[in-house]
Amino acid sequence: MSPRPDVSEERRSQILEAAVKTFARLGFQQTRMDDIAQEVGLSKGALYLYYKSKDAIIGSLLKYFFSQEYNYLRAFVETDQQGRVREQLLLLTRHVATAMARMTRFMPIAFEFYAIAGRDKEVRQFLKENFRDYRVLFSRLIQRGIDRGEFRAVDAGAAAVTLAAQYEGLALLFFVDPQALQYAEQAEASLRLLLEGLELRPSSTKS
Repeated sequence: MSPRPDVSEERRSQILEAAVKTFARLGFQQTRMDDIAQEVGLSKGALYLYYKSKDAIIGSLLKYFFSQEYNYLRAFVETDQQGRVREQLLLLTRHVATAMARMTRFMPIAFEFYAIAGRDKEVRQFLKENFRDYRVLFSRLIQRGIDRGEFRAVDAGAAAVTLAAQYEGLALLFFVDPQALQYAEQAEASLRLLLEGLELRPSSTKS
């Protein structure tokens, strides 16, 4: 006998999808639990069985947004690929650009989280931990390039912060004016500029 599907998890996913649509239409501040319940086709009481508050829904969405890409990045970094780290970073950047195109409709919500972080300690802590985790993985990838003799002996942590800032900054600019910024092209161009500073050149080995 095949296992029964987890109806509870399926319903939670439906609620989160309804919340995305409702937040995008009404904004975070104006959205009420009643609006989300109506969108998903549940009574308000039934909605509270899954999420106790609007903040709980926002928290779940926040984790959904960041966990998907983090899981990909972790798997990518933990696979000790033999190709040049330069090419690994380019592949990673192209993946980020593809994810950005797929997640365009979520961008207003994603940036609303940053506004919420300014007044909500729990959300701010989550973003802080998320940034730390990304920084650690980026640092490992850059340190791999240093250990293999591809990159100069720079501070891998500082370079990781720069890389994260590029991704986040370009995402913000893309959100502000998507017509003026081609995210995929600019992300790759920015990475190539960073690589120019990282790469170890023959003249750098001379005393």
